Amino acid sequence: MGVPQAMAAVEARASSIRDALHKSQTITDSMVAILGSFDHRLSALETAMRPTQIRTHSIRRAHENIDKTLKAAEVILGQFDLTRKAEAKILRGPHEDLESYLEAIDQLRSIIQFFSKNKTVKSGDGVLNHANALLSKAISKLEDEFRQLLTNYSKPVEPDRLFDCLPDSLRPSSDPAGQKSDGKGSEHQNKSLQPVIYTPLTLIPPRVLPLLHDLAQQMILAGHQQQLFRIYRDTRAAVMEQSLRKLGVERLSKDDVQKMQWEVLEAKIGNWIHYMRIAVKLLFAGEKKICDQIFEGADSLKNPCFAEVTANSMAVLLSFGEAIARSKRSPEKLFVLLDMYEIMRELQSEVELLFGSKACMEMRESAVSLTKRLAQTAQETFGDFEEAVEKDATKTTVLDGTVHPLTSYVINYVKFLFDYQSTLKQLFQEFDDGDSESQLTAVTTRIMQALQNNLDGKSKQYKDPALTQLFLMNNIHYIVRSVRRSEAKDLLGDDWVQIHRRIVQQHANQYKRVSWAKILQCLTVQGGNSSGSDSSSLSRAMVKDRFKTFNVQFEELHQRQSQWTVPDSELRESLRLAVAEVLLPAYRSFVKRFGPMIENGKNPQKYIRFRPETIESMLNEFFESKTWTEPKR
Repeated sequence: MGVPQAMAAVEARASSIRDALHKSQTITDSMVAILGSFDHRLSALETAMRPTQIRTHSIRRAHENIDKTLKAAEVILGQFDLTRKAEAKILRGPHEDLESYLEAIDQLRSIIQFFSKNKTVKSGDGVLNHANALLSKAISKLEDEFRQLLTNYSKPVEPDRLFDCLPDSLRPSSDPAGQKSDGKGSEHQNKSLQPVIYTPLTLIPPRVLPLLHDLAQQMILAGHQQQLFRIYRDTRAAVMEQSLRKLGVERLSKDDVQKMQWEVLEAKIGNWIHYMRIAVKLLFAGEKKICDQIFEGADSLKNPCFAEVTANSMAVLLSFGEAIARSKRSPEKLFVLLDMYEIMRELQSEVELLFGSKACMEMRESAVSLTKRLAQTAQETFGDFEEAVEKDATKTTVLDGTVHPLTSYVINYVKFLFDYQSTLKQLFQEFDDGDSESQLTAVTTRIMQALQNNLDGKSKQYKDPALTQLFLMNNIHYIVRSVRRSEAKDLLGDDWVQIHRRIVQQHANQYKRVSWAKILQCLTVQGGNSSGSDSSSLSRAMVKDRFKTFNVQFEELHQRQSQWTVPDSELRESLRLAVAEVLLPAYRSFVKRFGPMIENGKNPQKYIRFRPETIESMLNEFFESKTWTEPKR
């Protein structure tokens, strides 16, 4: 194709495009004109419809307001209806249907809250006042119901029921007085033989506790805490005190304690120990449990109520302990003081748990104070005992040289002390951080030495030096034997035992020397020995005199020393044998050498009155505590 032809084609194409653009513009202008006409007509239509729209919106709002008013009226009418229903339940009282009654109280509170917020409701004030009056009446009936329910199920606990809750090892024995037979630690000795299991005490039936809790909650919501507090305190405190009185608890002053005979007081102290255990572990623990359940969620009442219920009972129990701790000290009180200290230590954790709140602080501190007071008095009594042993000035003289009552008393005392080893060690630690076992050893050693010092003094009361030695021998032997058979040996040690066994032997040797030396001189030849060949050194008259002197002295020794006593059979036989080993060979030898000089003369039986076998038989009668009037064998 040539250039001219191409140009002609381009021009034709451009002309076609111009025609198309022109037609598009024409169509656009026509559409704008049409749309403009629509806008104008719509605006006119909107203007014509505006009054109708306004009327329709008003009608819709009116309908909405009517619905709201109807609903509000329905709610108000519902509140009136609830008020009538609640009133009917309140008037019937809580006794028949407590749950429904409590629901009615909740409804009244809801009604009061509703009308308090809707003050503009016509007749609202009247309904509000009526509901408040009903609520007040309802709470008053609740108070009566709470009091009656609590009173009906609050009864004193009988002693037998309390005893049934104790472990078998701690129940009273079956003797008529119902007391432990041993006041000095019998319970202490047996306490570990059986498991100590306490059965929890049910003071109020579990099914009643939720009702009491609900009643209490309603009274608290009504602001009647003080009325609730007084009802609970007065009812439960009286029952607690009656339970303890039935058990045997009585209020005793220091003067009452001082006037009592020791046997009576000792029994009362034993009872007090049981009372403390029963009160804390059963009665107070049971009271704490029901108090916590009834006042659950009301901490401001829970602890004060428990404190008030138990305060007087606890005070009565602790006051007796204080009276004992402050009374005049005497050695026999040490064991009961240790028993009392021990029970207070045993109960310490329970006391701290039960009386741990601020409301119970005074009782908790009183219990701690009594524990310390008992510890102090026990320690002072311990010191008094050591001094009393050393200075005991009783004029009691054991005529037969046997074990002195002081010796047996002190040894038994020390034996009992060792039943309280752990308690004594704890006692020492109350006042001293040192080694408690060393302290116990030192105290025991001092008591033993004090006893020996006193026995030395008492031995000087005898005019016969032989009886002095026999008395000391008997008493030191008793001490050594008792120590060897008791736990005291572990503290005092083998060295102590061996030293004192030698002391016993020394006194036995001294007895032989002072008692038999003189009579043995009758059986010896002056300047020689009884077995020598110098028999001519004694004339016939001198031999007669020797036999006569021996007879008189031996009869006198037999008569006197047959009334003396060596209570230990082994020691008695040992002492007789020791005398026989010295006396019999000497007598046989003397009779053998000088007997023929007498036997060939007149009336030989007048001088040789005893055969060696007779002497041996009579020696076996020594130290048997025979009377003067008893005929000789």
